[in-house]
Amino acid sequence: MSEALSYAQGRAHVPAPAAATARGARAIAAWLLACCALVALMVLVGGVTRLTHSGLSIVEWQPLVGALPPLGDAAWQAEFAKYRQTPEYRLVNSGMTLAEFKGIFWWEYFHRLLGRLIGLAFFVPLAWFWLRGRLERALAWKLVGVFVLGALQGALGWYMVKSGLVDDPRVSQFRLTAHLGLAFLIFGAMLWIALGLLFPRRTAAAGAPGRLAAAVAALVFAQVLLGGLVAGIRAGKAYNTFPLMNGHLVPPETFMLEPWWRNFFYNMATVQLDHRLVAWLLLALVAWLWARVAWIDAGPRARVTANLLVAAFAAQFALGACTLLAAVPVALGAAHQFVAVLVFGAALACAHALRRG
Repeated sequence: MSEALSYAQGRAHVPAPAAATARGARAIAAWLLACCALVALMVLVGGVTRLTHSGLSIVEWQPLVGALPPLGDAAWQAEFAKYRQTPEYRLVNSGMTLAEFKGIFWWEYFHRLLGRLIGLAFFVPLAWFWLRGRLERALAWKLVGVFVLGALQGALGWYMVKSGLVDDPRVSQFRLTAHLGLAFLIFGAMLWIALGLLFPRRTAAAGAPGRLAAAVAALVFAQVLLGGLVAGIRAGKAYNTFPLMNGHLVPPETFMLEPWWRNFFYNMATVQLDHRLVAWLLLALVAWLWARVAWIDAGPRARVTANLLVAAFAAQFALGACTLLAAVPVALGAAHQFVAVLVFGAALACAHALRRG
């Protein structure tokens, strides 16, 4: 009898509506975190697709009909015939067999199929939560905004592919960078919303380095964009030494293009140098952030996220050096792109734990 009374008194401190609201918030957060995992997988598959030069194997954008792969030999021959009309086939893969074509086709197909699955995984639960009245107005519009970004990402992906189907069998480095950056924005938006649902109130100690954490997260995103430029002009295939660039701190070719600003977008030496410099800057800032969090005892969540950020960035820094020294093999290059998502996620989680409000 006394145990039942104690249980009833404990329950009295948690009103039923509040408990239900908390459970609903956790359910929405779990769904968003699952979508984050799918986007991270998408970034990995996108990296493999790019590194295997598979991205131009499907020459049409068919959001609905294209969900089905070629069925039967006639369909495969028709798909292969379309590819044989592209600059990539004529200038790079002339003489490719149907079996070899299938090897690159499946990576691009899986990349597009995963994009469709992410769209469904986001839209169906969104509609369910909305129709059941589980979403507050402000939250609902944030999630609709994320869905719009996802739709834009699909269109941007095709816009990127189109740039490699004209004369030069390479996609525009600017469109590639925008495509990659938008994927990280979608990931970051879902993660931030999920963290806000799980941790609605600030728990960090007063004076916590929230601005520094936010700056680190922003710089990680900028580094991702620089990585997109490196990938877009294949700058990782040059200067495959570390820490120097073919014996130089600053290669003599850094400002060889005119006008000078073109070097930051088209010059392999400059683009790779920028990527390296930001990596060193992040190394210092991440270490400084970790020390600040440990020094002021910013709270358990801040300490955990700072530790995760240090671990993820250390792995990424080492992986980047190994990828460069090996001249960007597929496995290392894809892993480098995937771990960038983990670094960005850890940086956002740390910034959220240290936010001021």
